[in-house]
Amino acid sequence: MALEDLEKEFIGLSSYPEEELEKIIKEVGFKCTMCGKCCTKEFNDHVFLLQKDLRLIKEKNQEAIVPAPYFEICDQNGIFYVSGYALRCKENGDCIFLKDNRCTRYDLRFSICRIYPYMLHRETDENGKTDWRQISGLNQHGEYNDEISGEECKTIAKETIEYEKEFLLQELNFLKILKEHFLENNLKPLRKVYDEKMRDFQKGKKIRVMVFNGEDFEKCEIKKEDYFMKF
Repeated sequence: MALEDLEKEFIGLSSYPEEELEKIIKEVGFKCTMCGKCCTKEFNDHVFLLQKDLRLIKEKNQEAIVPAPYFEICDQNGIFYVSGYALRCKENGDCIFLKDNRCTRYDLRFSICRIYPYMLHRETDENGKTDWRQISGLNQHGEYNDEISGEECKTIAKETIEYEKEFLLQELNFLKILKEHFLENNLKPLRKVYDEKMRDFQKGKKIRVMVFNGEDFEKCEIKKEDYFMKF
């Protein structure tokens, strides 16, 4: 997403009535049944880490993090850039902390884990209509129509909006720093190089990635197999 689009998204999010999300949360009445599905490849792609999550996991388990997948851009030298880190996965794509449908590191509980399945961002549906999406995996896991107190709805809504804002701010800061970095170092994005290096990556070759840490970029070299932790 372009910088201008992210800024519009942030403005839209900032003006979204918190009471509206509270109402939706109460109407849906989601109840977690501890099925563990939200931690599997079937339901989610990867766990993106906000900066506060990154600081926490670095203290506990440095080996658990990798550059977030789907690198945004590649310069003419074949170096990729990405807006943050994500958790590594098991070989089947499930979260590395999932065992017997339970989280083995519930004490960590990253930001997205705390608010899931609630969310608040704009998505384009199969009919091309763009609108707010507030719930993920509706009717695919958990139970619904549970009684949720007004106070709990308020807390969930507040935490959800805070998460989405922090995520957008991280993306915005990434794009701003990236623009400065490219100007200072006479770099430019090249789609041809991006495609060539991605083919190498898919074949198991190592690539270079610059990962945004909230202030600057950290150098990293990684192969496709590094995204999966063997047990």
